[in-house]
Amino acid sequence: MKSYALAAFGCVISLLLAGQSLADQHILGPVTNLPLPRFVSMKAEKGNVRRGPGLTHRVDWVFKLEDMPLEVTAEYGNWRRVRDLDGAGGWMHYSLLSGQRTVIVLKDYTPLRSQSVVGATPTAYAEQGVVAFLGECRPDWCQVTADGHKGWVLKSELWGAPARDAEH
Repeated sequence: MKSYALAAFGCVISLLLAGQSLADQHILGPVTNLPLPRFVSMKAEKGNVRRGPGLTHRVDWVFKLEDMPLEVTAEYGNWRRVRDLDGAGGWMHYSLLSGQRTVIVLKDYTPLRSQSVVGATPTAYAEQGVVAFLGECRPDWCQVTADGHKGWVLKSELWGAPARDAEH
């Protein structure tokens, strides 16, 4: 654990000295070699979120929404530090997580459009908090599927969509 903490601390110090933020960097996880931060989803219907990476750490939260998108911000062995839309989180065992990408709709009555153009015909509307499966993404739009309905939604109306420079 100490070597991971020292490596992460050294990386942060180097970035600060270079005048760059963590968001400007492409940091890879020390375990998976995948980008950090990154989005995943809950594989299970229920998952304990612990204070630290291990079964001996106390459970702070229990996430109870299968397919809920989560942001992975750190890795340690078989554990991933995650956070939800509201910033709540902690450490979860990797077996509770999936690479299947999902998003949460941020506002009520969000149109799922037939094309990735403002003003395109809505094919359906989604309520705030709906979890949708993520499809193709373009610079400002992502195609999502929710409850059998498919359409394009502005990224600004979704949580869990990739940033502009990291298209799905």
